[in-house]
Parts: sequence; structure tokens; C-alpha cells
Amino acid sequence: MPPLHSAMRTVDVARRAGYSVQQVRNLERDGVLPPAARTAAGHRVHGEIHLRSALAYRALAVATGPVEAKRIVRAVHERPAPEVLALLDAAHARLDRERTDLRIAREAAAAISAEPVEDVRPSDAMSVSELAAALGVRPSTLRHWDAEGLAVPDRVFPRETRRYAPDQARDARIVHQLRTAGYRVDQLRALMPGLRHGHRSRDLDAALVAREESITARSRALLDAGAALGALLAAART
Repeated sequence: MPPLHSAMRTVDVARRAGYSVQQVRNLERDGVLPPAARTAAGHRVHGEIHLRSALAYRALAVATGPVEAKRIVRAVHERPAPEVLALLDAAHARLDRERTDLRIAREAAAAISAEPVEDVRPSDAMSVSELAAALGVRPSTLRHWDAEGLAVPDRVFPRETRRYAPDQARDARIVHQLRTAGYRVDQLRALMPGLRHGHRSRDLDAALVAREESITARSRALLDAGAALGALLAAART
């Protein structure tokens, strides 16, 4: 990073942090940057703490998302250092849980995908309440997945009662594992049709690899953010 100056204009902070002038003003408004000093003419004057804050937020936003990044950087200006570090520890712990959930999802989805579903008998079908109990979810969750086209059961007339055949129950189990691993409903809408049409192993493996790559990228970003946050903590206490 270029040498820091003791007095910078908003445009100087914006250029060094890779933001627009308006974005820097927004970060100050949101408390990510502390209030800037003002000249007699009302122009903002920024110091090292403002640039360090913008850089720390930029690094953290990649790793944790903007909402949590703002929370952590604001804490630098408002709370003791141990509390700030605790927030960073929590971000690392969340990524660790995501990795664990992904591993479990990969193992479970592979086992589920390999299960035979031939020679299906009517008695093998499950009701909404039976499948919900087996998965440990609410019946309303299964109805939501049905409405989104993720795990669609048969309708049994005359009351159109939902009944899940073994292959449909398997879809629900895969959706459950992928949701646990962090997949959003919109991502699963794109993935599940391919899984139903003979591309189960290939598409599922690709989706899980993409999820792992996302976690790895955010983990690396959090490592970089730790250095930026350390520099900010040092600047805030000088």
C-alpha cells in the first residue's frame, strides 16, 4: 500500500481503498469510518484511521459479507479489542462449520445418490408427515420445497394428498443435505432438474466442488482481512 498521509481528502481515501467518494461517505455515515474532521469551509479531512477502516471493511466484506464486516469494523471504534477479536474468531468458526457441513453433505449425498430405487411399490411411498419426521424438518419445509420444484411428490386423488415415492424422497434428502451445507433455494432450483435426469453424480459433485471453492475463497479473504484488521486496531490505539 502507498505511504499514508496524516491528512487526506475524501477522494484520496476513495482512491486508496478502491471505492467511490460516495461509498466512502456512506461508510462514514454507517459508522465504519469514524467521523471525519472538517475544515473551516466544511470539507472533510481524513487520517490514517479512516483509510485503515475502509481497507479493513473491504477485506472483511469479501470474507463475511457486508453486514458482518460493518459490525466488526464499527466495533473497532466502539468496543475493547478483545471483543473485536471475538467477532473475528466467530467468523472463523462459521467457516469451519461450513466446511464440516459440506463434508457431511458430500458423504450423505453420495450415499443417497447411490441408493437403488427400482421395483417401487405403492407401500414404499411416504406421506409429508412421515418424510418430515425422517428428515427432522417441518412439514411446511417439504411443502415449500414442493412449491419451489425441488422435491415434488405425487398427488393422490381424490384429495390430492402428497405421497413421496422413493426417488422423490431421495430428492428431498439431497435437498436437505445441500440446504444444511449452505445452498440457497435459487441455487437448488437450477441444480435439481439435472439430478433428476441422469446427471445426478456429475452435477452434484460439481455443485459441491463449487461450494468448497467458495468457502476456500472466503477463508483466504478472512486471512487477508485479519492483517487489515490488525493494522486498524493498531491505528485506532495510537
